[in-house]
Amino acid sequence: MAFEGLSERLQAAVSTASKKGKITEADLKQMMREVRLALLEADVNYKVVKQFVRKVNERALGSNVLEALSPTQQVVKIVNEELTELMGGEQVGLNISKQPPTVIMMVGLQGAGKTTTAGKIANYVHKNNHLRPLLIAGDVYRPAAIDQLQTIGEQLDYPVYQEGTSVDPVTIVEHGLEQAKNDGRDLVIIDTAGRLHVNEALMTELKRIKAIANPDDILLVVDAMTGQDAVNVAQAFNDDLGITGLVLTKLDGDTRGGAALSMREITGKPIKFIGQGEKLTDIDLFYPDRMASRILGMGDMMTLIEKAQQDFDEQEAEKMAEKIKENTFDFNDFIAQMDQVSSMGPIEDLIKMIPGMNKIPGLDQVQVDPKDMARMKAIVLSMTPEERENPDILSQNRRKRIARGSARPLMEVNRMIKQFNQSKQMMNQMANGNMDGMEQMMNGIPGAKMSKRNQLAMKAVSRKMKKAKKKRLKKKK
Repeated sequence: MAFEGLSERLQAAVSTASKKGKITEADLKQMMREVRLALLEADVNYKVVKQFVRKVNERALGSNVLEALSPTQQVVKIVNEELTELMGGEQVGLNISKQPPTVIMMVGLQGAGKTTTAGKIANYVHKNNHLRPLLIAGDVYRPAAIDQLQTIGEQLDYPVYQEGTSVDPVTIVEHGLEQAKNDGRDLVIIDTAGRLHVNEALMTELKRIKAIANPDDILLVVDAMTGQDAVNVAQAFNDDLGITGLVLTKLDGDTRGGAALSMREITGKPIKFIGQGEKLTDIDLFYPDRMASRILGMGDMMTLIEKAQQDFDEQEAEKMAEKIKENTFDFNDFIAQMDQVSSMGPIEDLIKMIPGMNKIPGLDQVQVDPKDMARMKAIVLSMTPEERENPDILSQNRRKRIARGSARPLMEVNRMIKQFNQSKQMMNQMANGNMDGMEQMMNGIPGAKMSKRNQLAMKAVSRKMKKAKKKRLKKKK
């Protein structure tokens, strides 16, 4: 997980302070020392660290404690706000041109993931902004770069403009833009060449492409795992090209993530996207406030909800919701839902987005083995169609037969059926606007008691669900 080391250290510093009723200047000094060490160990630039700690310290010492907050909560609030500000303050999207086509120029060093990211962004913009992309293969130096882009284009069903490796990239870009206008394409993404390091020849070529393409966005693609050197790279590209935004790749493989914090602060340019996986759908908009909340262990429900909206089939989800409300949710639905949840990413990462779940002892060690999902499927597939549709008829004799058929212990079969029944009951409560099921689940886990803030959030969600239910009933009438 991105920022994992930073998250652990900051949460430890905050939890130490939160055990005290009041915070003295000495306590604050110790907390700031822990925050400083956490940021430095996460590979954040030391100048950025110094400035961040100074801001938090000044605000904490000079702030009046709000009536509704304890002193420790006030400090956490300040750290959260300053961390959000450090990462950009608010989410910044792409510069979509009013006069199509919108042109996006991808730049960066070799190995950062420019070509794959070009495909990911094309896919994202097509789905969310309904633009029709054309990809231009402007990297004529790296072996197989053109083939890679064409393969991506075929997978996404987007055209790729290329003229081979013997033509000047500037000419290719010029012809590609003409092709886009002729074909009525309103999004052009230019994949440019990279080098192993920043040099004059690379920058000269990129400047020539910029002059001919007049891009709406120049996105610097940076490998988050390159550490502090990524900051120097970002500074160099920004000085020569005037980049408009950053894209961080391989964020799922870097537990530190400090370079991301440093780049935004030093270049003054927003992080627009983050890549966290190999699939062409594994790209997300970067929300500084949400990331700050995740780093401090406050969860990220908005991203979780958006992931569900993106990955769940709307019609299927509606059918599923009706089944849950009518209490007819069965094992066939359970398998279908399990497949959809798996498509959203590692379950342990999804769990951490739920507020309060970070407080559960040992959650940081949770690893959901895909084989466990396969075993659960085997158990369900060993049931007869009648048993899957009517879980209530699963007698002990039937369970023994299912255990033999799935080659799983009887205890495991019983446990899964019990979990299914509990989940079914809780989902039924929530679908009917009663959030007590979620609250009871949270309060039943040691250390995961819901805060007042989360209880209020749950009640707000409950009210919205009840309103939505009334609207559906009116439509049916």
